[in-house]
Amino acid sequence: MHGVMKNVSHLCTRDRSRTWGANGWTKVVVCVVSDGRTKCHPRTLSVLAAMGVYQDGVAKNVVNGKPVTAHIYEYTTQLSVDPELKFKGADKDIVPVQIVFCLKEKNAKKINSHRWFFQAFGPIIQPNVCVLLDVGTRPGNTSIYHLWKAFDINSNVAGACGEIRALAGTAGINLLNPLVATQNFEYKMSNILDKPLESVFGYISVLPGAFSAYRYIALQNDVNGVGPLEKYFLGETQHGGDADIFTANMYLAEDRILCFELVAKKNAAWTLHYVSSAFGETDVPDSVPEFISQRRRWLNGSFFAGVYAMYHFRKIFGSDHSMWRKFALTIENAYSIFNLIFSWFAIGNFYLTFFILTDSLSTMEKPPFPNNVGSVIHQILNYIYILLIVIQFIMAMGNRPQGAKWSYVGCMIFFAFLMAYILFAAVWLTYIGVATALANAGGGASAVISLISKGPFRDIIISLASTYVMYFVASFLFFDPWHMFTSFIPYLFMTPSYTNVLNIYAFCNTHDVSWGTKGDNTVATDLGVVASKKDASGAQTVEVAVPTEQKDLNAAYEEACLDLQKTVVEAPQHRDAKTKQEDYYKGFRTRLVIFWITSNLILVAIITNAQLLHWFGNFTERSNSYFAFILWSVAGLSAFRFTGACCYLVFRIFTG
Repeated sequence: MHGVMKNVSHLCTRDRSRTWGANGWTKVVVCVVSDGRTKCHPRTLSVLAAMGVYQDGVAKNVVNGKPVTAHIYEYTTQLSVDPELKFKGADKDIVPVQIVFCLKEKNAKKINSHRWFFQAFGPIIQPNVCVLLDVGTRPGNTSIYHLWKAFDINSNVAGACGEIRALAGTAGINLLNPLVATQNFEYKMSNILDKPLESVFGYISVLPGAFSAYRYIALQNDVNGVGPLEKYFLGETQHGGDADIFTANMYLAEDRILCFELVAKKNAAWTLHYVSSAFGETDVPDSVPEFISQRRRWLNGSFFAGVYAMYHFRKIFGSDHSMWRKFALTIENAYSIFNLIFSWFAIGNFYLTFFILTDSLSTMEKPPFPNNVGSVIHQILNYIYILLIVIQFIMAMGNRPQGAKWSYVGCMIFFAFLMAYILFAAVWLTYIGVATALANAGGGASAVISLISKGPFRDIIISLASTYVMYFVASFLFFDPWHMFTSFIPYLFMTPSYTNVLNIYAFCNTHDVSWGTKGDNTVATDLGVVASKKDASGAQTVEVAVPTEQKDLNAAYEEACLDLQKTVVEAPQHRDAKTKQEDYYKGFRTRLVIFWITSNLILVAIITNAQLLHWFGNFTERSNSYFAFILWSVAGLSAFRFTGACCYLVFRIFTG
């Protein structure tokens, strides 16, 4: 909240702006929607009360015989509470801020909160731009202005997002946790390569709900009630009831659906943009169970939402986009399809990379180990790899991450060791390739030609250079290279866990379409309540009322005997609706996992089984050819992303 207040203050300092200025705060309304009165933290209410927004004792449960669904408070505050819980006022450049606080009576999930804003407050306030901010995300002091400016410059922009940064803590202390460092690197490279590339095409696959903005008029449905918001709010009813499993998983990433519907809106030409100068800091999972649970929802939601966008891509041609834009979006769609296929076979491709590289160490002319040590290590690590994969499926099917924390941690450590050996194999093969070429060619241009002519060496070098060297170059181009020095190594060793642990857990839990674990925590009292107390000696005793009258005991005994004499008529067994839905969801999960693992196993078998028919050549030919395909695919995707990032920087110079 303090970050929002500072952003409003910044708007009031833009004296040369036609929109903002000293009275700029009158053009901003901050809507706070709290999802459930009993779920709201008391200190949150205390902060809002200290700011004058919330007043305890006013709310009622029922008005005129009707249950209250939400409690709404409105106030223009001139105080802010900073992270150190100190009050800041006009003396600290805090300007008045108009706040509407909606405290929902019941917990109804995130999309319902957005419904309150877009369909309850929106028609009254009639905003031009709506900025969405999740709890736990702190915007930069000028970030909201930069987001708004994207809409002001280009009237075709329907949505925009800024950079999401992992909260590194004081002096980057949080980055000492390899899990946080890994996510920091992941977020940074996404903001440097992926978001700029998609922004150039005009369609960003996901505007993060944690920090994004939308043009209010672009979100509106048509006269028939069909449009982006209509599709978005379908997600409110897709986590239960009669929702099919595909749709339920798809709406785990409801913001992806909204992005696609905006760009594909009929008779419109809306685009989505990335604003690198705007950022928001968010706290990321710092424990393995929390991390796996979060990625389960992200991976499943993004996979099914991606399939939805590709299947309905034809809607793009019903929009008013120019032919050039439609062509560009078609290229982006082809890129997304290739990425989706690559991610489907990621588990098989990673195993093949491991198998081919480690096998090469045992069969090359100058191995790093004496005798057949390399072959023994290859066999042992191969069995360990397969065992780890089997363990992942067992744990994913039968355990929650919270209940198998140390098992998952142990598997991640083993995968990190395997990654270390993969890197060693790649470096050794590169070293021997360079040394051999130099020795044979005697240096000079002929040595370079000799190196390029060696297929495996060339493929490895080009793949590594196109990936990791481009990471460095792109990071320096965006003047943000520090994650390469603080987070690159942890990310490198966590790569196998991203591919194996997270993917397997996500696919094995597609039947779980929940957002959280809010269950029924009430205690039944129909059997009575017993309280313990201390007797004279200090021992804990309980008093339980039991039947003592002889007639009561006899009556109970006779009733039991009569029950035994009755003929029991077996009632037909019927599954209730909830059980049927659970069986359907789990059945879909089982079929999906079987198809997924079978397709990957077939791929691995074709490449690694030397006893196959020679339709695909011998093992060396098959492995070298497919390994080259993997490496060149990685190189091509990296080059495509890098080109998009460079184009974004060029366009930014001319468009602001």
